[in-house]
Amino acid sequence: MWVVSSNKKIAYTNASSSTAEGDKSVRNSCWICRLLLAVYVCLLATSVNAGPEDKVVLLTENYPPFNMSTNKKNFARGDNITGLSTEIVREMFKRANINYSLTLRFPWKRIFRLTLEKPNYGLFSTTRTPEREDLFKWVGPLVVNKWVFLAKPDSEIKLTKLDDAKQLRVGGYKGDALANYLESVGFQIITSFRDNENAVKLMSDKIDLWASGHLSGVYFASQEGIVGLKPLLTFKKTEMYLAFNKETPGRITRALQQALDNMIKDGTYDLLARRYL
Repeated sequence: MWVVSSNKKIAYTNASSSTAEGDKSVRNSCWICRLLLAVYVCLLATSVNAGPEDKVVLLTENYPPFNMSTNKKNFARGDNITGLSTEIVREMFKRANINYSLTLRFPWKRIFRLTLEKPNYGLFSTTRTPEREDLFKWVGPLVVNKWVFLAKPDSEIKLTKLDDAKQLRVGGYKGDALANYLESVGFQIITSFRDNENAVKLMSDKIDLWASGHLSGVYFASQEGIVGLKPLLTFKKTEMYLAFNKETPGRITRALQQALDNMIKDGTYDLLARRYL
């Protein structure tokens, strides 16, 4: 009798102890869950919202009227860089409240490579092509660029389609998406390290045509004292973007894309564009 009764007592005591321990375990689990939830919310907030603690290094080149130095040289920093894309990008960063530095350098291939290699680096104005699609995170488009063949003012060359130019000597900018595109469709491009050199080559009959962005080509030619170049054929319209290293946090690219979208909606984008186009 005593043994049975004692066993029952022990069983009851153990049950009570288990219940108490279970309640304590539940309370501990709830506390841990609340703590984890709080941490998750904080992490989510920082992952979604970019802020001044984020720092971006922006690189660009002389490619007027989209990005250019105020002194017309191939190196500039900060306020000594202007152009349509530059003004658009500045406003985007201002609205997104993201810190950045801006440097204009030469050559394009160098700053392209730096952006590929370094997190939080961005590059503009970058043509978005299928070959480049998976290399970067993209924000944009910033501007539309017309690719044309430019000829001397007195040229008698006639072009009706792209293939008409394949038998001619065509100059282009080394490493540029435009020159790369023409080479991919069968052109033999005579490249230069500086695009304005092509204007000089054109006038001295070293090339028959200059493949360039329409607006940038006219600008580069004017720097060499050359005016009146004839645009013979617009063979492609492309969109140019702000391209980021793929390790750049998504909160940065999302915030900048939202800022650009809002600029388009509220008319700021058109206001800036009218200053240059």
